[in-house]
Amino acid sequence: MADTAFPAEGTPREDLLAELRSSRGDDLDWRGGRAFSLVYNVGDEGLESVLHDVAGLYLHENALNPFAFPSLLHMEQQVVAMAADLLGAPQNAGALTSGGTESIFLAVQTAREHARKTRGIAEPQIVTANTAHPAFEKACHYLDVERVVVPVGADRRLDVGAVAAAVGPRTALVVGSSPCYPYGVIDPIADLAALAAERGVLCHVDACLGGWLLPFWERLGEPVPPWDLRVPGVTSLSADVHKYGYTFKGASVILYHDRELLQHQFFLFDDWPGGLYGSATTAGTRPAAPIAGAWAAIRYLGADGYLRLAEVVRDTTRRFQAGISALPGLAVTGEPDLSLFEFSSTTDDISAIGDVMDDRGWKLDRQQGGLHLMVSPGHAAVADRFLDDLADAVAHHGESRGTDAVYGGIA
Repeated sequence: MADTAFPAEGTPREDLLAELRSSRGDDLDWRGGRAFSLVYNVGDEGLESVLHDVAGLYLHENALNPFAFPSLLHMEQQVVAMAADLLGAPQNAGALTSGGTESIFLAVQTAREHARKTRGIAEPQIVTANTAHPAFEKACHYLDVERVVVPVGADRRLDVGAVAAAVGPRTALVVGSSPCYPYGVIDPIADLAALAAERGVLCHVDACLGGWLLPFWERLGEPVPPWDLRVPGVTSLSADVHKYGYTFKGASVILYHDRELLQHQFFLFDDWPGGLYGSATTAGTRPAAPIAGAWAAIRYLGADGYLRLAEVVRDTTRRFQAGISALPGLAVTGEPDLSLFEFSSTTDDISAIGDVMDDRGWKLDRQQGGLHLMVSPGHAAVADRFLDDLADAVAHHGESRGTDAVYGGIA
């Protein structure tokens, strides 16, 4: 695929597909359970087939105008309603977005507009922990909102006392994570939301990771602190369907505690010869397939399917954590609440161990303090092989190649 010249002639279908299949040789082997981020491998051929068929049915439709494709509008409304039912939100107070970054972007935008229009704050601030997702920094950069960053406590959870000290007259929003990505711990949402309500500011919960897993973690009897829109004082929440909801990219929801707050998210413009232009999210044209895929995944799996998969994820996470902790010098960082965690070494260079795992074909995210795993159902089949390779890496690694910690990049 090195030729960059515009093609003079078309390429036959079989040649195109053969070229693509050949070019994928160096791609991450997520279907083989080698990836611990980016893709959530459910390992369910039935679901995979359904999603493939649904994507084909809605390959070309455009969600820009919700009235042109009533079936698409119906599915989008149903996804938001089902998410609201699962996560403690009222009906008709949310939107479907392209992913967690857009959901977070809209939460910050809504807080900015709410602060400007209801409190007269010209230059709003938000307060987050340093473990909050970088999408908050990105949203603040684009929206000209100041982000005030506070440290976490020794348990790597948000320090509500530090938030209380940081909240001021310009604060529009405080943020907690359920859970945070680096360490898999849930911030003290109830305390944070109570503080927000007392100070008269909005409170967003970033549950992009946990939103589709924590409800079923609770049903498995696992200890889960208050974390969602059932908590008094929580005013918005983001949750990605394309993570532990097991649909394809990109589908997320942003939910609010009432319809009035959602209104601050909308964009309407009628001073244009083409007519009224309105959108509930940042995009204009929106692909239909992710909407249909989100609807299909939720309907296909249902609560019983999600509960079954949550049990697999929980049990597999415990296998990984126990196996890692049993190896010389290795330890899980902190006390993770869910299925993602960091581990490091007290005796060896963890980056050098990561190099060996890279060479064995395992894709572990590099963090500032260690290696990171996010467990999917598909990892159950490869856990023992992974732990065997990790034991060999601990015993036989060389010098580190100096691989940087990178979460996302620019080519």
